[in-house]
Amino acid sequence: MTESLDGTDWAILTELQRDARIAYTELARRVNLSASATKERVRRLEESGVVTGYRAEVDLERIGYAVLAVVRLKYPGTRHAPLRRLLDERGEILECLRTTGDDCYVLKVAAASMAHLEEIVDALAEFGSTTTNLVFSRPLPPRGPSGPPPDRP
Repeated sequence: MTESLDGTDWAILTELQRDARIAYTELARRVNLSASATKERVRRLEESGVVTGYRAEVDLERIGYAVLAVVRLKYPGTRHAPLRRLLDERGEILECLRTTGDDCYVLKVAAASMAHLEEIVDALAEFGSTTTNLVFSRPLPPRGPSGPPPDRP
C-alpha cells in the first residue's frame, strides 16, 4: 500500500537518507518543525514501513575490497533456492536484483582482487551464463527518491 506523504515527510526522508544519524533537533531545524513533532513523524514513517532501517556506508577499498563489479546472470532454471543459498553464503555479493530481459539477475559484487572476483563469478556461473563489468567509479552513489513520483496519465 502506498503511503500518503506530504512535503514535510519528503523533506524528512531526504535528510535521513543523507544522514541517518542526524539529531532530531537538527532534523527539526532543517524541516521547520519542533523536535517533538519531527520525532513523531519519524516514528510514524518507521511504523508504517516507509523507513525500513538505517545502515552505515562503508568504504570498500578501506576494508580490503578493491574491486567492484556488476555481474549479470542468465538463470535458465525455475528452482531459485540453490542460488538464494549462495547469495546468503557469499557476503561479497552486496546486492541482487531479479530483472526482466535477457538477464535474470543483476548482482553487485565486491572482491579483494581479480582472482577473488573470478572465484565468485565461477560460483555464480554454476547457475547459468554470466557477464561481468568492472566498476571504475560511482558518479552517483546509492540514494532514494527525494519526492513523490510524477503524475502519469
